[in-house]
Amino acid sequence: MPSYTPYASFSSYVQARGPVLLRTARSLTSNASDAEDLLQTALTKTYVAWERIEDHRALDGYVRRALLNTRTSQWRKRKVDEFVCDELPEPATVPSTDPAEQQVLHDAMWRAVMKLPDRQRAMVVLRYYEDLSEAQTAEVLGVSIGTVKSAVSRALGKLREDPELSPVR
Repeated sequence: MPSYTPYASFSSYVQARGPVLLRTARSLTSNASDAEDLLQTALTKTYVAWERIEDHRALDGYVRRALLNTRTSQWRKRKVDEFVCDELPEPATVPSTDPAEQQVLHDAMWRAVMKLPDRQRAMVVLRYYEDLSEAQTAEVLGVSIGTVKSAVSRALGKLREDPELSPVR
């Protein structure tokens, strides 16, 4: 196993310049933890290249470039963008309806659909319960898209007039 020999000059550099470099990393990230991780990654890259760096007087520039390149790579790899905003993006909670009322409405709607003529009922079920497009419904039933549009329109008109559904309106 090879012996580990740390660079004393690297340790001295990190000890002396660490706080300044951390401020630079903090300016590139959104929180302190990310800044520490970013600086740690940049310093690791610097350590690996320590012997190849010719001018140790320009180390701050080298580490800053490593910080920026590392952060740019992180941005490119991210799949979800984060945006700061004044309002939460979640919708306001809608008061939940009583499950019993929902079931009553569901049952009333289904009874009204069952009153429709067979052809209209089939089209309404395919369009709204099975969530097929007008073209898909027409294909399944072997009719034109125009036939589906007109039959569904008439069926919805009948459903609007159904007295059992009047409390919904």
